[in-house]
Amino acid sequence: MDTTEILITIRKIVRSINLESKKVQKEHGVSIPQILCLSYLHASKNFQSTQGEIRRFLNLNSSTTSGIIDRLENKGCLARLPKQGDKRVVNIALTSKGSELLNSIPPLLHDRLTEKLDALPNMKLQQIQESLQTLVNLLNIGQIEASPMLTSDEPIDEHKL
Repeated sequence: MDTTEILITIRKIVRSINLESKKVQKEHGVSIPQILCLSYLHASKNFQSTQGEIRRFLNLNSSTTSGIIDRLENKGCLARLPKQGDKRVVNIALTSKGSELLNSIPPLLHDRLTEKLDALPNMKLQQIQESLQTLVNLLNIGQIEASPMLTSDEPIDEHKL
């Protein structure tokens, strides 16, 4: 088999992720990580969480997470609320505007892929996982942290490549 076909397939996947990210940004004014942040808050108890919990979920560094939260706060999609009884802790809360925005966004590539993967037999899933793990090993990228969702707008950390 010609390895060029494998590279072309990988480029198609990466390009699809990039195109979706740009489309969502253009049509809804938010990035995929911002959508992830809103989704996380939507699924959280009382639609609230701490910045640290959001950072761990997004698997991004503190300054990037802070920037995401700042931009969403400026758009009125979330609010910072001091925790009752401990003013040193700030909860990040989803607003009704943030919830409306989240509901206006169609299912993302990540969601569609998850649905299709869930329909596959376990043996096929195992084959896919083994093949992807082989690529990770060949590229020596096992140490790179993974976002909880397929995104293309994470900052590049040259030290991790």
